[in-house]
Amino acid sequence: MNVWSRPEAPRRPALSREAIVAAAIAIADVEGLAAVSIRRVAAELGARAMSLYTYIERKEDLFDLMADQVSAEVLVDEPLPAGWREALLAIARKELEAVTRHPWRVDLVAQRVNVGPNGLRHLEQSLAALDGLEIDRTVALRILAAVDDYVLGHIVRTSPRMGVAGGDRQPHLPDLLATGEFPRLSEAMKAEPDAAGFEQGLGWLLDGIETGLGAR
Repeated sequence: MNVWSRPEAPRRPALSREAIVAAAIAIADVEGLAAVSIRRVAAELGARAMSLYTYIERKEDLFDLMADQVSAEVLVDEPLPAGWREALLAIARKELEAVTRHPWRVDLVAQRVNVGPNGLRHLEQSLAALDGLEIDRTVALRILAAVDDYVLGHIVRTSPRMGVAGGDRQPHLPDLLATGEFPRLSEAMKAEPDAAGFEQGLGWLLDGIETGLGAR
């Protein structure tokens, strides 16, 4: 039985599955996913670690529930924009906003957490965004995969913890750039952060999809 179908134990004061997930998300938002443990969450709630196992059997279940809670934040208010491009843009913006609030969500992607009800609602809504196109579901899933890959790639690339934009995680960069071996990169890194880059890059991707579909 999966964690969403499993009956929840009777509630105790200030202790419930909802409260446990909220506390775990709060910890992860501040300290990262590695800081989340059953013992730590129990301490935040003023409970014994063993008492949490009445509600959640293992840490992996907690991660599943955390990921699904964030998926609820990605849902766009209905009705979706009428055009498929506008609808996908609205969904992508919500994804970016949610992961910006909860950067640890990127770490869970690599762990292949189980998809819960909110995750399925997000996928269903994303498929609904493409209803106006005369394509089968296989092609629709390919389009969604391409958009998801773009959004995730943007998040990873611009994260302070990763990539060339890694700030204090890349202390060797100034010395390497000062060698003169990377003139183009040196010039590029002097530029101000491009807040419009996400929208422009996604627009280019959607242009390519539209062309590939025969401008439908």
